[in-house]
Amino acid sequence: MADTEANGFFLDEIISLPDIELLKGSQNLVIKKSPRKRKIGTSIRAHQKTDHAGHETVKGNRPAHHIKTSEPTLFEDTTGRDDRDMRDIAEDQPPATFPVSVSPAETESHHTSESTEGHLEAPAIVDKKLSRLAFIQISGNLAGYPFVKVVVDKQDNQIHFLKYNHYKFHADYIGEQILKIPLSEVLSNLDEFNHSLYLKKDRRFYLGILALHRSEEGPFFTLETIEHDNMDAAMLLFFFKFVKSYLDKSIPLLYKPASHLHESLIATIDTIKIPRVYNHELFTSSRYIALNTGCARGRLRVFKSNEAYTESLNSIEWFDIIVMSKVPDNIPRVSGIINADFTTPLSHTNILASGWQIPNAVSLGVFAKIETENLDGQWVSYEVKTDEEDVLINKIDKPQEVSTKPVWQVQKINLETPDTLNTRICRLDNLRSIDNFSYGTKAANLGELRHVLNNGSDKLIGFYRIKRPPRENLLPYLANYLKTDVDADLDKKAYEFIKTNLEIPNGIAIPFSVQQAFLQSSPAIQQAIGKLKMALELNARQTDALCIKLQQLIQQTRIPDQIRFQIDACIARHLGGVSSFVVRSSSNAEDLEKFSAAGIYESINHVTTSDKIFESIKKVWASLLSPRSVHLRQEVGISLDDCYMGVIVQEEIQSDMGGVLVTTNPINRKDVFRDVYLNVSNESVTNVVQGSELPYQCLFNTLEGGGKTISMGNSREDLSHDKKEKLQKLAVAGRFLQSHFSPDYTFSTPLDVEWIANGDKIYILQLRPYVK
Repeated sequence: MADTEANGFFLDEIISLPDIELLKGSQNLVIKKSPRKRKIGTSIRAHQKTDHAGHETVKGNRPAHHIKTSEPTLFEDTTGRDDRDMRDIAEDQPPATFPVSVSPAETESHHTSESTEGHLEAPAIVDKKLSRLAFIQISGNLAGYPFVKVVVDKQDNQIHFLKYNHYKFHADYIGEQILKIPLSEVLSNLDEFNHSLYLKKDRRFYLGILALHRSEEGPFFTLETIEHDNMDAAMLLFFFKFVKSYLDKSIPLLYKPASHLHESLIATIDTIKIPRVYNHELFTSSRYIALNTGCARGRLRVFKSNEAYTESLNSIEWFDIIVMSKVPDNIPRVSGIINADFTTPLSHTNILASGWQIPNAVSLGVFAKIETENLDGQWVSYEVKTDEEDVLINKIDKPQEVSTKPVWQVQKINLETPDTLNTRICRLDNLRSIDNFSYGTKAANLGELRHVLNNGSDKLIGFYRIKRPPRENLLPYLANYLKTDVDADLDKKAYEFIKTNLEIPNGIAIPFSVQQAFLQSSPAIQQAIGKLKMALELNARQTDALCIKLQQLIQQTRIPDQIRFQIDACIARHLGGVSSFVVRSSSNAEDLEKFSAAGIYESINHVTTSDKIFESIKKVWASLLSPRSVHLRQEVGISLDDCYMGVIVQEEIQSDMGGVLVTTNPINRKDVFRDVYLNVSNESVTNVVQGSELPYQCLFNTLEGGGKTISMGNSREDLSHDKKEKLQKLAVAGRFLQSHFSPDYTFSTPLDVEWIANGDKIYILQLRPYVK
């Protein structure tokens, strides 16, 4: 688990426990057998028996909750049970199956709890067995999970359970309470102090996080260390056994690896000695994921099939809150979204929801809730919060604001006038970021990246240079990752790093001027554009039909020979020998601060012949005039006259892995500078952004290094070690690109990057600012 200040700055250690925001809702779990052929844990019952090595065990009744070693298991939700939720426990309202009274076992000699209550006013419970009541009273809470920080002092043979309201950071407590060092002194030497806590083999202190989860059959604890803690097997065995000896023995304790490195370590240890549960196993049990927090008041609309949604598409209003198993990419702008099935935070739909700043969540039980409470078609308040265990939906009277225009329709977006005169078709390599006025944002950003790979940049390590209190900067972390000295030329090292690991597919850029020449070559197209403009001004009902007719005209009209010859010659000159192409959109009306346009314009893969290339170019041009794209732009005041479409024609690269990277943690927005988030597919990046495949979901640390798999999506096995190492390189490279492409000098604006991997190279397909 990480310790962060209120402003999100790193102070003591990484919050690794969650990502618990990703695991929200797993207190309502039941453990069952799974058809998967992975061994994911050990019998919880086994921890109550004497093992073959003669370790101390507990006798008595066995809890029903268990994970077998011989058969893999999964967590899944159960609904309709009578048990109270975890918040009841936190408020001292114990459910029937989770008594908080002191058990006879808790009055054993040495580990007595009779004086635990008196210790609650102290900053920690020291060398006392932790009763369930005491755990709840001293715990903090994150995403509905109570947790306690644990310090084991090996020198004094003592355990400290930290009271959250007194000390939120391990290092602060150890410094002030055990070592009697003033906090100012701890902060002045924080890196050195942390090294002694997490990296020294002969360390005095063992630090971890104890979290309380719940299944239908009873509660269970998880213990984890922070991501970059380098305990070996012997140290972990000591730590786990020591902590376990101070806990209520009726509650199973599982080790939760906080990183891929820890997963490798725990694989070397017998499951009888240390039972374990993995992040992705907890994730699959989640009933609720807060994708984008916020609240809305509107009309709830439930569609249980895509057909029902399509039939009602024209009746969807801006104030509607849409509920579907998986909300499709063609959703018009609405006030809220609820997915009744899993989806990735980086799908186009969720990128749009974040850009629109509307609440968005996954809630697996929402259909039943809506049916039970008869909410479909009702006016409701809808709220998504990270510290709740489900979406909050309540009936209300019809809000007055639905009779007026929403704020986003009043605050218009103005585009700068692009250059559409005498711009040549050229190689992507020849572009810079300022060429977005002629070729569109995507093409210009790729050209800028090519310039960086060829020439370097003075901004690559800007992210690591800025002050992160109490640290002067993060350069020591970067130097350590790059395996060099902090006094070395880190700019040069960063440049060598991205040059070695990143590449861009070869391609050409077709400017706005070519699109305009094509449109002006056809009187029929010009007449159709005029009718559409008139319809938009009058807000006429025929707008959609006019958009569709105009798209058909564009795709049926032959590109003038002069334009065809120019495109053909440029492809032959710069892409000769390529057998398969990708044709991508590059508009000036996308990737804007208040208008992302994710997924609304066309990109076509697997294009092979010249005729297919010209057909694909026209499809991209026509996508600027699709009913959906026209409406979305019209809603925010972007005039059709101001919109232009450039085109990218690129070599299609075969890949063994692809996906999307955002250089932030979209689930935990307080994690502002340590972790980056990746969606990964072994098949197609397109499947990831369209949401047609549940990808791997991973977090990677860009300071100390290391990552974790939050979800395995549709896959049955985790990513290979080689692929994880490649993703770690991509994560750090993403930080360098974030610095270079930053619009200001805080270097804090995260990037959204589509990528594929082939061999030793990672190919960047497109990059843009990630919506705030």
